[in-house]
Amino acid sequence: MALTRLVSAAGVLAVTAALAIGLAPNAASAAPKPAPKANTIQIVGKDIDKAIVITMAESKRLFGSLLSEVNWMSSARSQTTALKADKLGPKYTITVLANKSALQTYELFPMAAGGPRAHRPAKQPGTKKIADGWFYGRLTMPETLRVSGVPIKAKPDVVAGGIGGGVGQDLDAQAEAPADASEVLGEMRRLFLLNGGVLMIILVGLAGIAFLIRRRV
Repeated sequence: MALTRLVSAAGVLAVTAALAIGLAPNAASAAPKPAPKANTIQIVGKDIDKAIVITMAESKRLFGSLLSEVNWMSSARSQTTALKADKLGPKYTITVLANKSALQTYELFPMAAGGPRAHRPAKQPGTKKIADGWFYGRLTMPETLRVSGVPIKAKPDVVAGGIGGGVGQDLDAQAEAPADASEVLGEMRRLFLLNGGVLMIILVGLAGIAFLIRRRV
């Protein structure tokens, strides 16, 4: 009796092991693949003879600034409608890629009347379906594109504030060095001399008034 139970248990274990071995490859193949991570941005458009390519490896901050201009639109609802063609201004198409595989594409209009506009075409890379949408672009869009190499004029009101505190300059350059100590001391000395001169004038004036009052008394 015990021998029969032992044989039965061994048979169950063998069957279980066989099933596990047979199902393992299928389970592995059924696991979802990780989504590709964007690491390259390509820009084409008016007056750009050769596509501008910005990679995360070569210019991490600039790549991040460009990506932040468009990636929020991937799942957002349309905010507005298209302007007339003569109100949109020059168009620049941005394609977001993972190595050489295109992930997303957007059309940017940095000089549109009333502020930057952006368009998310319904036709996107691959088989993904998405609704056509128009959006109000960020005010930083023109300067971000200009720093990336797009031939548009600088906007002084954006250069100072910038994106992340630095657009309008090379985003990967180091910050300027602080003012020299001798310059600071010079400014302080001039300030003290100016205050001292004003104080002397006040004192002389008060002394003169006191002298006149004393004579009358």
